Parts: sequence; structure tokens; C-alpha cells
Amino acid sequence: MSETPDRADRPVPTAEHTLPGPAAEQAPPAPDVPAGPAPRDEPRPGPGIGPQGGGAPRAWPAGDGGWGAAGAQPRWDYPVRSSGPSAAPEGSLYHQQARNGRQGVLGRLGELLLLVGFLVAGTIAVLAVGASAAYALGLDFAPGDSERFLSDPLADTVMALAGIAIGIPAVLLTVRLGGHRFAGSVASVTGRLRWRWLGVCAAVAFPVLALQTGLLMLWGWLEEGDAGLGVVEFPGWGTLLLGLVALLLVVPFQAAAEEFVFRGWLAQYFGGFLRSPWPGIVVASLLFALAHGFGAWSGFALLFYSAMWWGWLVVRTGGLEAVIAAHTANNLVAFCLSLVLGQLADTETAADAPWQALVLELLISPAYCLLIARLSAKYGVERRGPRRSGAFLPSGPAAQ
Repeated sequence: MSETPDRADRPVPTAEHTLPGPAAEQAPPAPDVPAGPAPRDEPRPGPGIGPQGGGAPRAWPAGDGGWGAAGAQPRWDYPVRSSGPSAAPEGSLYHQQARNGRQGVLGRLGELLLLVGFLVAGTIAVLAVGASAAYALGLDFAPGDSERFLSDPLADTVMALAGIAIGIPAVLLTVRLGGHRFAGSVASVTGRLRWRWLGVCAAVAFPVLALQTGLLMLWGWLEEGDAGLGVVEFPGWGTLLLGLVALLLVVPFQAAAEEFVFRGWLAQYFGGFLRSPWPGIVVASLLFALAHGFGAWSGFALLFYSAMWWGWLVVRTGGLEAVIAAHTANNLVAFCLSLVLGQLADTETAADAPWQALVLELLISPAYCLLIARLSAKYGVERRGPRRSGAFLPSGPAAQ
């Protein structure tokens, strides 16, 4: 009597012992499953998943929780572009901050039209608010043939400056909505205004611009005597104090707005598709001079010449701080002096500057810009960006 072997002692059938047949031919080989906990019963991605509506993910990230790990996301075989703002490649100069790979020809045209629309809408809004405030305060409107809007020189000046200041939100909204990039990239390569550096520039700009104005007044007095100062009429202490407060509040925003538009957005607009910054600087300087109106040839040359230097300084220092400080200092000195002398009603602008002012500008502009450029190197001011490693700018898709 033979002993029957136990089931555990029986040999395991191999491929040799497998009988041929349809079932054997169709049976797939058993996969090698590593030892470990069984995967959770989670739904796997199907053919309708993914930004393009087809194709399963290539692989799930490995983790302790396997397929059901919290936060596990598939890696697609094609890039997925974020809908948020995108920064320029790291190491880009100031005028290259628009190179974020998010704009084509139509996109750039749309950005230009968007800025024009914001500027027009903002100007209309300021006029409406100013007219309502003037009516509520009982101020008289200027005659139809006048170049002013309100008959009161101080109120008209403040309203005009506020209308220019609207350029700041107009540029920031245009850059964010039309340029698909961070609005602060217009301020500097770090994505914001560098306030400490702005203070350093202001400490240099105010004495320099005050000296320039004083030399110009002295030159006029030496040549023409008291007539060189124009008609002087003290406005009274009440008007003087009120005017000084109003000018201190609105002039910095007006000066910064002009820099955001001309030295900022325009320079980056052309730098988005041109390698050199100079085409953008030249166009911006020409438009800046024309924006002040047609006056004397010396005034036009003065505005264009100083704008060229300021455009170079923006690229050299990587931001608008130095030119905002210079523009604010120049305008505050000029407007406050006009207020003290009772000459706010004068409609002349920098475009009407005499040749003596141009001569002084030929020396003052390069002196200020070269001094600020030297200080920027001393203080380690960044001229390239954005800094992805810090808290200044979040990372965005690389430029295409």
C-alpha cells in the first residue's frame, strides 16, 4: 500500500507541466508584486483626465502612502502653464522684465490698448471727481478760452497733478492683466520699490536739484535783475501752508506716475522684444518731451536730454527709485517756489525753459546719474532679477 504524499509536498507545476490549450495561451503572466501593504481602493485616472482630456498620467509620485497618498499628483507628459502671473527668466535686466513667454504680437497690442484705456478712463474719473468737489466747495470754473480747468490756481494745479498720478494704477493694472506678469516688476527687478534705496537717492536728489534751481534763478537775476524773477506776489500764509501740504501729498505721486509710464512701462514694452534697451529709451524720451507740450527748442532739448540719462540710470540701477527721487525733487522745488512767489497761475512748463536751463542741465543730469550709479555699486543695489529664492517674486513658468 503506497503512501499518498501530503498536499504541501506536492511539486508546483511549471511551464513544462502546463497543458497546451486556449486557456493557457490567453492567460497573461502573473506580475511581480512586491511585498507590502495592499493599495487602497482609490479610483485610478481614466481616459478623460488631464488638461487635454486624454491620456493617463505617466507615473504617480512615490511615497509612503502609495497610490492613495495625500497630495499625490500625476506627472503629465506635456507642460501645464499656470494661469497666474509669470516672471522673466532669472538674471534679466530691468528692460527685459516683460520677457515672461506670455505675450505674442496680439498680446502686446492688447497691452498697449489696455493702458490707453485705463489712462483715459482714469483721467475722466479724476475730472468728474474734481468737478464735483469744486462745485461742492463753491469754486469757480475757468473760462472756456483758458488753459486751466478751475479758476483757483492752487486747486487747478492739484487737480491736474492728480490726473497725472492716475498713471500709477493704470500701469500696474495693465502689467498684471495685459502683460500677465507681476505688477511690481515695473518698480524694480526685485518686484517692489526698494524704499531704503529710494531714501538714499532722495538724499542726493533734493540738494542737487535745489542747487540747480538756485543757480538758474541767480543767472536770471544777474542778467535781468528783478525782472528775471518775474512778477512776485506773496499768496498769504493760509494759502501758502495749505498749498505746501497739498503739493507734498500729490507731487510725489504725479512724478512717480510719469516715471512708471515713460521710464518704466515703455522701456519694458520695447525691451520685451528688442535686445538693446536704447530703442525703448529713445522712444520714451521723445514721448516724454512731447508730453510737456511744444515750447522753446531749449526746453524740448532739455527734456529729451535729461530723459535719456534717466532711462540709462533705470537700467543701470535695476529700478525706478533714482529717477522717481530726482523727478519728485525737481517738481517739488519748482511748484513750491511758484507757490511762494505767487506764480502758480503761470501756464509755462519745462518745455518753455530758456537756454540757460539747458546749459545747467547738460552738467547736472550726468553728474546726478553717474553719482547714483556709483552709489548703487557701493550699496550693492541689484540690477538683475527676479530673485526667485527670496520673498520678492514667486516663481513663474520659464520664458518660452
